Amino acid sequence: MTNIFNYIDRSSPVHRLTGATKLVCLLIWSFAAMMTYDTRLLAILPLGSFALFALSRIRLRDVRFMLGFTLVFMALNNLLVFLFSPQHAVGLYGTRHELFSLGGRYVVTSEQLFYHLNLVLKYLATIPVVVLFVSTTNPSEFAASLNRIGVKYTVAYSVSLALRYIPDIQREYHDISQAQQARGIEMSRKENIVKRLKSASAILIPLILSSMDRIETISNAMELRGFGKNKKRTWYMGRPFTKWDILSIAVCAGILAAAIILNRVNGGRFWNPFARG
Repeated sequence: MTNIFNYIDRSSPVHRLTGATKLVCLLIWSFAAMMTYDTRLLAILPLGSFALFALSRIRLRDVRFMLGFTLVFMALNNLLVFLFSPQHAVGLYGTRHELFSLGGRYVVTSEQLFYHLNLVLKYLATIPVVVLFVSTTNPSEFAASLNRIGVKYTVAYSVSLALRYIPDIQREYHDISQAQQARGIEMSRKENIVKRLKSASAILIPLILSSMDRIETISNAMELRGFGKNKKRTWYMGRPFTKWDILSIAVCAGILAAAIILNRVNGGRFWNPFARG
């Protein structure tokens, strides 16, 4: 069974950071990658992402589905950008260096290829960090960390339940799928896509009904225990911040500062090496 957005327990420096630290670092890192198109910085961020993967001891095969899905989405996004706006980068960079023509308005320019390179680097900089955040953050400890930095504990606990429920949904989907296939419903690649989509309804409907039943059970249990009655609560998984948490946030803040400085130096978000040629 393929795991999607599932916590993977390992003994690593990344796992030992608090959930709040990882969330703050994720937001700062993502914002820095999105606010600039300076290729020099964007080329460094993916290297940092994969270095964190190695440091966390999360194997690529543990998250291969999400990474594979990201690569497909990245390729599709680049293709659609070129199909609908093949000269989009020319307007952004203000220069035009033609390489060859594919016919009609589809003229390939150096600026357009350079823009697509930046898009790829943005994906490689942010998506692995998001997957790493989910894979290394215990939902209960994450809720405690959110509450520690000021998030209302009812909201923090809702986030924890959502993260903890995702593996259960995957497991239940797999069980229902196996049961339906044992009854003769074909879900393999031997069938065409239309029949497979029709067969999927035989899995989704029981999955939705069982999920609604589980939500009602959890809601009733929490209500009977008086959840949300008091303004504060204690956390079994709560952990204090350490020097490594502070250092991690400082490093991410430095990356954001670098992105802001480069935007000012470049006179905008886009760094255009062709203007100097």
